Amino acid sequence: MPFDLLTKAFAKKLNLSESPLTEEELLGKLNADFPALSEIQQAEQNQWITLSKRVDEPTTIDQLNDALKSKTYLITDSAQASLADAAVFSALYASLKEWKEDQVKAHRHIIRWADLIQNIGLFDLAAADKIVVNYNLEVPREIKEKPKKDDKKDAGKDPKAVKGGKDTSKDAKKEAPKDEAPKFKGKPDPETLAALKAAKEKKKKEKKPQAQAQPEAVVPNPGMIDFRVGHIQKAIKHPDADSLYVSTIDMGDAEGPRTVCSGLAGIIPLEDMQDRYVVCVANLKPVTMRGIKSCAMVLCASRENEDPHSKEVEFVNPPKGAKAGEKIFFETYDQTPEKQLNPKKKIWEACQAGFTTNENKEVIYKKEGEPDRKLIVKDGQVLSCNNFVGACVR
Repeated sequence: MPFDLLTKAFAKKLNLSESPLTEEELLGKLNADFPALSEIQQAEQNQWITLSKRVDEPTTIDQLNDALKSKTYLITDSAQASLADAAVFSALYASLKEWKEDQVKAHRHIIRWADLIQNIGLFDLAAADKIVVNYNLEVPREIKEKPKKDDKKDAGKDPKAVKGGKDTSKDAKKEAPKDEAPKFKGKPDPETLAALKAAKEKKKKEKKPQAQAQPEAVVPNPGMIDFRVGHIQKAIKHPDADSLYVSTIDMGDAEGPRTVCSGLAGIIPLEDMQDRYVVCVANLKPVTMRGIKSCAMVLCASRENEDPHSKEVEFVNPPKGAKAGEKIFFETYDQTPEKQLNPKKKIWEACQAGFTTNENKEVIYKKEGEPDRKLIVKDGQVLSCNNFVGACVR
């Protein structure tokens, strides 16, 4: 069954002991755990779930890679992973672990997407079970094939008028090249010869492409993320989504408070969302969630719960006395953040995979081969959560 990994990932949320579930029943139950989709997006999701049953076929692999060229997730215009992502990843997971270097090079977009899915907490994969991704692998540039010059030149011309590689049509006779050098029956004088030579050299230089300095690729780092203290002035339930709160949060902007949608309804009581200080990510690209534009994200810590009907989530706490808009950053990354993170560069996804909490419940950034960096304010006070050790922070 291609959904073994998917079943294990959600086993704690489903009562699988009563009777075996068909794939359709399993997907129906799991769908409630993902963000709601529009009718068009739901149809797109159904297509991907159907394709996941034959995802190992070469044509399906190519189709998947092409679809992911310009997308973060499989569903168009989705800012979060969907059941389609979970189903396709689950079906393809075993094969991806066995892919050879040439398969990786030919399907780089699938590998990038799979690395994101395995690191966003959708599946509980140990480090040893994750797909190993070599981002230093040299892959050829993707070049869009252009029509040949000869094809353009002869397009639309009468084949009978093209003989021996020469265009003998009436139009060709009429149109002589404008910059063609004049022909001399006799030997040109030295002055004319020098002028022709200079013109030829000038034309040759103009044809040479100007060498342009290529900008260096920027490696994602937490300093590019705009963490700030936010003050929730008021929070209400989203009128069209049971899982969402809509909060008005002061983040120190001159334009005033921002509207933020958070998937915390049913997890954190609404009364706990009122008049409190939180940590916000202020430079994510705004996303419309069920008709309401959300212009930031509230940073929380979460962990798995043995109770299949609940999820443990708590806020990351700013230090006492912190003010709305106050800058927050990870140690050694006190830099000017990006004005807005480009979703295509995957800066947030690359960094967030390293956000967790240590044994003192302090929020840290872990990166292999480097010391842990704590999340702090300017005076060095460390931010933490109340109860969770080894939490997922996002």
